[in-house]
Amino acid sequence: MQLRQSERKKAKIKLALQGSAGSGKTYSSLLLAQGLTNKDLTKVAIVDTENGSADLYAHIGNYNVLTLEPPYTPEKYIQAIENCLTAGMEVIILDSISHCWDELLDFHSKLAGNSFANWSKVTPRLNAFINKILQAEAHIIATMRTKQDYVLQQKDGKYVPEKVGLKSVMRDGTDYEFTLVFDIDIKHFATSSKDRTGLFMGKPEFIINSATGKKILDWCNSGTNLEEARTNIKNCNDIEKLRQLYIHYKDWRELLEYDFKQQKDKILSKDTLLNPKNFSKNGSTTHTSS
Repeated sequence: MQLRQSERKKAKIKLALQGSAGSGKTYSSLLLAQGLTNKDLTKVAIVDTENGSADLYAHIGNYNVLTLEPPYTPEKYIQAIENCLTAGMEVIILDSISHCWDELLDFHSKLAGNSFANWSKVTPRLNAFINKILQAEAHIIATMRTKQDYVLQQKDGKYVPEKVGLKSVMRDGTDYEFTLVFDIDIKHFATSSKDRTGLFMGKPEFIINSATGKKILDWCNSGTNLEEARTNIKNCNDIEKLRQLYIHYKDWRELLEYDFKQQKDKILSKDTLLNPKNFSKNGSTTHTSS
């Protein structure tokens, strides 16, 4: 048992797309896969549960399709992922995993006995499926259907249903298992509701394209190099050298912007204390920013 410094090794993205029917989840998944494979769709497989919708976009490229037939059990999905990995697929699109949840709910409803206790026969099966996604040595894109969610609000002494937004057809909290979650509306605009990459959170809505996938791939491949970049920035004590690092790490500026700002402020503050002449008459520093 030994302590070590944390580091982010090269990653395989685990991404979820949430949207209603017709929002473009399948098409968006394929565009993401294009970027994740540098446009080599022969390394992409779609596990299709959507009545052949995976074949509608064959004009994009020669991707692979694995059709699942009902019942859509977790075990079938696990086997499908294993088959794709054995075939050397780099990106696996699960379209969609909502069918798995529908199947488990139906299974649970037919069990005799205590309903609460019967979840012990369901939860381990779903957990095994989620763990297979998270541990797979491939990029995985999972789509989930959404439906309008309602809550009961009291008005004038009566309880009336009120819309509170879209909810994915999946076990509550499943989206938190993924590194990145995109919500897609009916006009095909995407926003990020969860983002551990730091690439999309808080950004305006956008249309997913292959460049989106390439951006994610670059993040995945940055691995410990990103940590090395942060170390180099932190150890830089010269404003001109920091400016050179800013140019050198141009591809990662979105991820390193905070690091650069912190170090620039530190250098300028230290330089001001050592060189009082750097202050102008009004008390402001004469340094230029990077």
